[in-house]
Amino acid sequence: MDSRFTQLINKLREQGHRMTPQRAAILKAFTENPSHPTVEQVYEQVRREFPMTSLATVYKTVAMLKEQGEIIEISLGAGSSRYDAARLEPHAHLICTGCSRIVDVDDSQLAVAPEYLAEKYGFNLHSQRVDYYGLCPSCQAAGQSQNQP
Repeated sequence: MDSRFTQLINKLREQGHRMTPQRAAILKAFTENPSHPTVEQVYEQVRREFPMTSLATVYKTVAMLKEQGEIIEISLGAGSSRYDAARLEPHAHLICTGCSRIVDVDDSQLAVAPEYLAEKYGFNLHSQRVDYYGLCPSCQAAGQSQNQP
């Protein structure tokens, strides 16, 4: 089975998008990083291999991926966002309001909720997103207070 990175490269090429080495590095950084990186984190990672890459190039790639529905933007409030391109299948996120840690949630109970809600309220759903905000165990142990996203 092809990796998410390979699938994304192939899809974008089929749609006529140029695949420069820098763009491929950006896609790899987003699809193979389970920590839901920021644009700036991806930029710093890609610059190690391609020093001439600009921050604007990363932002343009994110905009293109968002337009294609190939990346999920997770807003942390105050203009801060992280991105999930590794998994597009429906899943929830646990987001720590103390340290901004993001955890993917795999739960079979969450998987049935969209079907139940669509049937109950007569909706024809085309997408879904569920984020839960709170404090992770480390922040709880450190005695941090809850900040709102």
